[in-house]
Amino acid sequence: MYLGIDLGTSGLKLLLLDAEQRIIATADAPLSAQQPQQGWSEQDPQAWWAGLELAVAALRHQAPAAWQAVCAIGLSGQMHGAVLLDARDQVLRPAMLWNDGRAALECAELEQAVPDSRRISGNLAMPGFTAPKLCWLRKHEAALFARIRKVLLPKDWLRLQLCGEAISEMSDASGTLWLDVGARRWSATMLAACGLDETQMPRLVEGSSLSGTLRTELARRWGLPPGVKLAGGAGDNAASAIGIGAVAPGQGFISLGTSGVAFLVSDGFRPAPAQAVHAFAHALPASWHQMAVMLSAASAFGWVSRLTGSADAASLAAQVAQLPIADRARAPLFLPYLSGERTPHNNAAASGVFIGLRHEHDAAALGYAVMEGVGFGLLDGMQAMGQAGPGEALALVGGGARSSAWGQLLAAQLGRPLYRPEHAPVAAALGAARLAWLADGGELAQVCPPSGGELLQPDASVQAMLQARHARYQALYPALRAHF
Repeated sequence: MYLGIDLGTSGLKLLLLDAEQRIIATADAPLSAQQPQQGWSEQDPQAWWAGLELAVAALRHQAPAAWQAVCAIGLSGQMHGAVLLDARDQVLRPAMLWNDGRAALECAELEQAVPDSRRISGNLAMPGFTAPKLCWLRKHEAALFARIRKVLLPKDWLRLQLCGEAISEMSDASGTLWLDVGARRWSATMLAACGLDETQMPRLVEGSSLSGTLRTELARRWGLPPGVKLAGGAGDNAASAIGIGAVAPGQGFISLGTSGVAFLVSDGFRPAPAQAVHAFAHALPASWHQMAVMLSAASAFGWVSRLTGSADAASLAAQVAQLPIADRARAPLFLPYLSGERTPHNNAAASGVFIGLRHEHDAAALGYAVMEGVGFGLLDGMQAMGQAGPGEALALVGGGARSSAWGQLLAAQLGRPLYRPEHAPVAAALGAARLAWLADGGELAQVCPPSGGELLQPDASVQAMLQARHARYQALYPALRAHF
């Protein structure tokens, strides 16, 4: 039996997987982020551990026999966060999260200090990445910075509690800007530019490799057998790819989660920083992927649901599904930059905008505009990766994938089929469990078979309308950039 732990921003999920690819049970624990100042986003790591304890208790109650048969654990987690530890491994301050935008100035300073940074890291310096956060701390919280003895990513802090060792893996480490992504090792040059060195970094392993074993006293307290293995695991997007079987070049997914992601496995290290495309290591050895990321996706639809007084996102999505094509063509356009944007603009100051509001527009029209705007943002990301237009079907995952109307719209916007895997809502936790299976000796073909699911084909009857609206959409950002 294999346990997947997925540490998200809004919740922590556990999943039990057996050797027949059956999901035996899942459990959740909610989490919340704090915004102490505009543009900041933080969480207390102790809240992650408390959530894990709650979810473990729930899973043990649901499936006691399966729980006792767990032999390996895999970890997935929100990327880019900075957990700072002192010499006694005590947390020094709340973790700064992936959507924390305070370090924009430090990004420019870092790239100026290391002109070769894009070649080394494969990525633009963006405020959400880990390295600029540490540059900000060195400048604004110097006394605390001087006490830092270890910097861990969120899931790797959980691993420290589980096995007592500071260990990370290639996919998550790719999002720090400290990894030489092509060489798959820490870059002394990038670390030095932030006032750090390799002794302050965790040891690196591959995501499908063994990283340690569960502490004996914790296994005893949780009712698990001794010697439970811990896999390297993955950042949440790479874990989701493993969860839907995206392990070969050309395979990938579109995620409508809190943020939006277009993820494609590549045939090598393919950096494209000028287009604000991420080039990261995959969770498998000698494997990489490209990723276009937008900071607001399903979270933008949740926002407009609250704004319009809808009962919940599902009820507004149902109204959008009933909106006639003619009304969609007259709906406002929406720029989905509620938290700034990464691909393709790399602008933390970008803002959400409705254009073309009229008296006749109602909640359904606004809801449609947000769905469409997120889809256009993902299309911009596919174009930045050079992957727009017809191609291999991609999986559709994340909370927004529950809406058939949104999925159908997105297929038409991207011009390629999308399929909704049966286990899309738990793809990251499933991927973490599969990585545990691989670390336990499983074969890739057996552990990560191709996924099937409901297929959503592009609707040619609406594509001309969408193409015209996308052209207008693309003209808005450059026209408004100076006003953000």
